[in-house]
Amino acid sequence: MQIKFIDRKSGKIITETPPGEGFLKLLYNNPFGKMALLPMVKRKFLSSWYGKLMNKPSSINKINNFVRELQIDMTEAERSAEDYISFNDFFYRKLKSGARPIESDFVSPGDGKLLAFKNISDIHNFFVKGRKFTLEEFLGNKELAKKHKDSSLIILRLAPNDYHRYHFPYDGIPSEVTKIKGDYFSVSPYALAGNFTRVFCENKREFCTLSTKDKGDIIIAPVGATMVGSIIETYTPNSEVKKGDEMGYFAFGGSTIVLLVDSSKTTIDNDILENTKNKMETFVKMGEKIGK
Repeated sequence: MQIKFIDRKSGKIITETPPGEGFLKLLYNNPFGKMALLPMVKRKFLSSWYGKLMNKPSSINKINNFVRELQIDMTEAERSAEDYISFNDFFYRKLKSGARPIESDFVSPGDGKLLAFKNISDIHNFFVKGRKFTLEEFLGNKELAKKHKDSSLIILRLAPNDYHRYHFPYDGIPSEVTKIKGDYFSVSPYALAGNFTRVFCENKREFCTLSTKDKGDIIIAPVGATMVGSIIETYTPNSEVKKGDEMGYFAFGGSTIVLLVDSSKTTIDNDILENTKNKMETFVKMGEKIGK
């Protein structure tokens, strides 16, 4: 299985090699890995234990190799690679002002690879494995699921080399966070292809509702992952935010942001929808326009 995505800026098709690719294949594609290793890896204690290691001062020794191997552009970061006190401090690094221009209309909440579906029902034609995905399971709220049953669904997958802070995609007033307990499945393409529903409906996640003047209510849901012990929110609930304002960040690992938007009030850009239909993710950056 080759993981390919489209770099939106250049239009080129790029083959991705996730860090730990061999281990991920063992976990999600190998019968032994699924039975013997996956039940252990998805548990909270392992993510918490590894997260603590990444907070230790000695973990700074991992930074330079990580930057070099994953070709991370440190000219965008507020601080140089030598100025962090732990690997996690580096991992959820802030960027310089202006590194991510905030474009017009509806924008991406973060850096990463996008899948987008005009209507949630479309995902059943895209992911053929696993049981049926339901909003009620994902949100843990029957009434909210009913309200968003015809919404557009946007899935932003962050790889370990991506900028790991996430932001509001539009102006509005965000609610307090609703936390949903769960395990820590990987959000790698190997895991998603193996069982899309399990990754999103059984993983640790939380969500808030962003109330807007002209886009209706937008659901913003960060999803945890293997080796991500923490989802940290940095915004103030029930206070007005501007598009591009920081919402939170992930500790070490890759993870995902799920958005639900009113399909009658926001139209996702056609190139992203077409790439998704062709089973290709689209690489975007935070602040980049993805809908109107």
